[in-house]
Amino acid sequence: MGEIDDAIERADREGFTRQPPKTLQAHINFLIKQLKTTKAVAAELGVSQRSVERYRKGERKHPPKAIAERIDAAVRARWQPQVRRRRRKQAATTRGLTVETRARFGYTAPIGTTDDGRFRRLTVHLPPVYAQRLFDARNTGASDQEMRQIIAEGFKEIYFQDGGARALGLSDVTLNDIDYLDLDY
Repeated sequence: MGEIDDAIERADREGFTRQPPKTLQAHINFLIKQLKTTKAVAAELGVSQRSVERYRKGERKHPPKAIAERIDAAVRARWQPQVRRRRRKQAATTRGLTVETRARFGYTAPIGTTDDGRFRRLTVHLPPVYAQRLFDARNTGASDQEMRQIIAEGFKEIYFQDGGARALGLSDVTLNDIDYLDLDY
């Protein structure tokens, strides 16, 4: 996963209206309810079916760290899908998304102006069209670099060019050396 994927996952988790199950047994029961069989859960987690049955009965309470992380990730990926879809739809149609980042921004500018990249800390609200493009790119398996470019284009239009009021000669904006990136929608 790339930085943008991670940011989208964090934003999804922040939108949960209820917290996911906390105990190992509750996690396994939730996964069985979602996937229908212990065999399917075992295949998803990469463990034996018998291990899943032991986790479910409480005979085994402390899986290895890697397996515990896979269980947690599988639960979070399936937790409240309607809430996720609704929030993403709202972001893509009406609300847009807010990007907070500290990264090196570079750009191509006309001769006589500075185009040296430098670190900036920005919080910019991007319109719904950029949220839609970002979600579409993620759903089609776009690379992290391609998703960065979508965000950079949004920053170019909204922040650097102020919606067409300034810096009209600015052509390409790049987003590099991301220190952190957080999304909210």
